[in-house]
Amino acid sequence: MSTDSRFVHKIWQEQELSKMIDGGVPFPMLSDAGGRVGALYGVYDEAAGVDIRGRFIIDPDFVIRAVEILTPEVGRNPNELVRQVKAFQHVMKTGEVTPSGWEPGGVTLKPGPDLVGRVWEVWKP
Repeated sequence: MSTDSRFVHKIWQEQELSKMIDGGVPFPMLSDAGGRVGALYGVYDEAAGVDIRGRFIIDPDFVIRAVEILTPEVGRNPNELVRQVKAFQHVMKTGEVTPSGWEPGGVTLKPGPDLVGRVWEVWKP
């Protein structure tokens, strides 16, 4: 979502994204032309009339699970976004927790009193 119009999104998808990602991004891009959504999430720059780059992972219960806000000079890492979404999905499905840098199939932790002071024994990076 950005303050750009749907027409700008269409051109960006056709001229740029489709060359970087086979077939372009596989989800719709939304327009926040008035900055209302960006203002609600604290990323709308009213003076410039644009949303600052922000990434929000929101679970099925509409709880914000992760936030990343970057100024335009620093690029984002889509692979890290996908990794985090997979980690949150795993956590919600199993009740386990994932250590930093976790990838699917990696070591997970089962929270509880028995784990206190023993994380290092379970997770050996």
